[in-house]
Amino acid sequence: MTPFALIDNLEHLSNPFTQFEHIVTELKDNVPFLNDPDYKRDLQLALCFIYSYNGSQATYNSYRREVERLLLWSWHTQSTPTTQLRRDQIEAFIHFCITPPESWIGIKNVARFKQHMGRRVPNKEWRPFVSHISKLEFSNGDVPVAKKYSLSQAAIRATFSILSSYYGFLMQEEAVHQNPVALIRQKSKFVKKEVTRRQVRRISNLQWDYVIETAEMLAEEDPATHERTLFIMNALLGMYLRISELVADERSAPVMGDFTKDADGHWWFKVLSKGNKERLIAVSDDMLRALARYRQFRDLPPLPTVAENTPLIPKNRGQGPMTSSRQIRNIVQFCFDTTYQRMCDDGMKADAEDLRVATVHWLRHTGISEDVKTRPKEHVREDAGHASMATTDRYIDTEYRERHASGRKKTLRPH
Repeated sequence: MTPFALIDNLEHLSNPFTQFEHIVTELKDNVPFLNDPDYKRDLQLALCFIYSYNGSQATYNSYRREVERLLLWSWHTQSTPTTQLRRDQIEAFIHFCITPPESWIGIKNVARFKQHMGRRVPNKEWRPFVSHISKLEFSNGDVPVAKKYSLSQAAIRATFSILSSYYGFLMQEEAVHQNPVALIRQKSKFVKKEVTRRQVRRISNLQWDYVIETAEMLAEEDPATHERTLFIMNALLGMYLRISELVADERSAPVMGDFTKDADGHWWFKVLSKGNKERLIAVSDDMLRALARYRQFRDLPPLPTVAENTPLIPKNRGQGPMTSSRQIRNIVQFCFDTTYQRMCDDGMKADAEDLRVATVHWLRHTGISEDVKTRPKEHVREDAGHASMATTDRYIDTEYRERHASGRKKTLRPH
């Protein structure tokens, strides 16, 4: 049986601490389990746990995904509330997530709920799991297939982490006596140990030279569309920005006034990053010139004024800031695709291949990787907003270069 969604998007979800009965009333027609007090209590506990993460849309979505999958699996396949699951059943759930039945897998992202006669009702096309394909496969004309669904190692680690937090919450609420996730001793059979340090995904200096030259050419040909493209590309690499730090959301809306000058005349850029933590990024002279060019195109003074509320990245149409990270991805992807074609036309197809699979986040990795070669890594860590120095150390390639240099001397015919 294909299950219905249980938990709506944050903007449509009533407060489960005060309006739980209203939520149950809306769901009962499609979820007969809720006629049983044990399952009803199970849903209430899950909703209260997830709702406590309403300060961040991304975090809420992640916790909802994992806990809702567990609820649906426990109710539909084990005929029991999640509060009564044992350790061996949690292991069975992990196996289920790795190879779910095709009836539980979708091939596109669809809304969980939709409006019907003034009510929010479950969307019958929604599935708990979604099969995806890579950028390269998509560009080659491939389409997602349910039977090719796979769960990444990062996703498995996230499942363990979130469900362990969930059962920790249930213990605090005295709904369970122990955490069955924490009792799983051999997580290694699900989660592989990583190599000492994964290599950072980035574009090469040659590729970046072509990319930024492409953005400049586009801006000259069509400034109304691509002066913004040029600024976005410079900001993503030059200030190591995450895509979420360029768009407006429920937490913040980036404005020109986030560029500030201190008493020494140095410019900084303030962002609200992961974990709702503010950080200041040192703005380079080149980045300041890129900002001045972008502002002059927008008929603004070359540099921002104190507390200026002009949106940093405006919408394509209308007033206000850009709120869609997908639009940023589309802008960057267009620049990558155009650059790839230029490099192929210049006889450098082999050098351009990475651009076919590169994502927006690669620009952040590229900027950090270059700066850590010449700047103190403590400074790079602060600008990047890394929680620990170990994260910044991943970008230092000296050890890899020396290791490979010695490895190149190995012979297939030992003396």
